[in-house]
Amino acid sequence: MSEGQKLYGAVEAGGSKWLCAVGSSPDNLRWKRFATRAPSETLAEVIDFFQQEQAKNRLHAVGIGSFGPLDLDQKSKTYGWITTTPKSQWSHTDVVGPFRQALGVPIGFDTDVNAAALGEHVWGAAKGLSDFMYLTIGTGIGGGGWFNGQLMHGMIHPEMGHILLPQAPQDDYRGHCVFHQQRCFEGLASGPAIAERWQENPKTLAKDHPAWALEAHYIALAVVNYLCVLSPQRIILGGGVMQQKQLFPLIRNNIKQYLNGYIQVPAMKNLRDYLVPPALGEQAGILGALALAKQAAGD
Repeated sequence: MSEGQKLYGAVEAGGSKWLCAVGSSPDNLRWKRFATRAPSETLAEVIDFFQQEQAKNRLHAVGIGSFGPLDLDQKSKTYGWITTTPKSQWSHTDVVGPFRQALGVPIGFDTDVNAAALGEHVWGAAKGLSDFMYLTIGTGIGGGGWFNGQLMHGMIHPEMGHILLPQAPQDDYRGHCVFHQQRCFEGLASGPAIAERWQENPKTLAKDHPAWALEAHYIALAVVNYLCVLSPQRIILGGGVMQQKQLFPLIRNNIKQYLNGYIQVPAMKNLRDYLVPPALGEQAGILGALALAKQAAGD
């Protein structure tokens, strides 16, 4: 680490792994990965990592971008908790409290998708924009974004993966979501939904497999809904499913078709610049957590 720079901790908390880093900027980070196990084990390992780092250099804050749902109401008695998550053992787990108690520094806390959105706003594809949306399509589907100068929050946080979509007439799949089955975006279009519907790992499906046309249909339906309601200046599509680069032109063509000329603005004339992959790639989440830490420290 460079001398004289403020150091921050960053955590990308996922259902299968927790990625942790200490540093000051995207090009000045030290990383460590931990498997997601029971809450007590995982939190103890991660906090110990930061305590060891703190013994060597002062940490000014730690930022955590976590899977959810989360309690983000700072007036709530359960602020900083993972709430009703379907992830085994993690329901109603206090995340922020143990970090605060062990490290004694400000803790920034938000959803993993909002963290990734913040990373893209500070260093990536949304730099300089006042309004944009970030959508991740992978093991689950989630969304977040930056509107009117701040990350999106409301009664809780955005749950964009659970908007209800009409099932395509040719699709008789029962759906993957335990709450909404075949009626919601995540249930129809997440990575596990693709694998279960076609009985094959999505990574091994041919580029011209009908799975991708169906996937592009559902993603475009969702994007048109977000576009009409939120009117973002740009939409970023990330996550494991979007590593299938052939999806982007299919989705853009569907968006144009489904809007049918209804929204007449310059951005809609060149959807290659409107619907884009994350500039930070797979690092969007951890860099977003770093940006959360800087926010928490007031820097």
